Amino acid sequence: MEMSPRPAAKQSAPRLTADDWTKAALEAIARGGLAAVAVEPLAAGLGATKGSFYWHFANRDALIEAALQRWETHLTDGVIALVEAEPDPLARIRLLIGTVIENTARPRADSIELGMLATADHPHVAPVLARVTERRIAYTAGLFEALGLNSTEAHHRALFAVSAYLGHAQLTHAAPQTVPTDATHRRAYVDRLVEILTAP
Repeated sequence: MEMSPRPAAKQSAPRLTADDWTKAALEAIARGGLAAVAVEPLAAGLGATKGSFYWHFANRDALIEAALQRWETHLTDGVIALVEAEPDPLARIRLLIGTVIENTARPRADSIELGMLATADHPHVAPVLARVTERRIAYTAGLFEALGLNSTEAHHRALFAVSAYLGHAQLTHAAPQTVPTDATHRRAYVDRLVEILTAP
């Protein structure tokens, strides 16, 4: 007597991690700002239940705080670590500016940044955004000081550089036709921006 084949066991979906939820929260911020971070839609998008969310986070505020921490770590600490691997001071400035301008060409990263700025007065966002901005300016000023500029001039040029980045991100989002849209033109744009920022 032939035995019918046993039905294959249904594989359970891989268990989600806290990192999966924070990545999903950042993607939601990129799409619709902080208001888009809602547990049920995120769970649906991840193919999970609300129970999975509450396994990792006490509430929505805890998820937002974790997402902000991830944003700070990846888009500030990560960029600084990349730049610090370059020994030449001028090359570090070019690498920093080139990296952040190139990031604005990636719609999700650009939209996350703008989503943070749009909710700058939110009690969770405000301290993180202030800390990240101050750190970016201070780090960039240090790069200009390494070129021999005094601290006041280095700070001014760092402020110009960070302002240029934020303006570029806004233009990329609001009027993309006004900024270089391919890698060759972006490199030329970065070269000219570095030339202006480092001029004697």
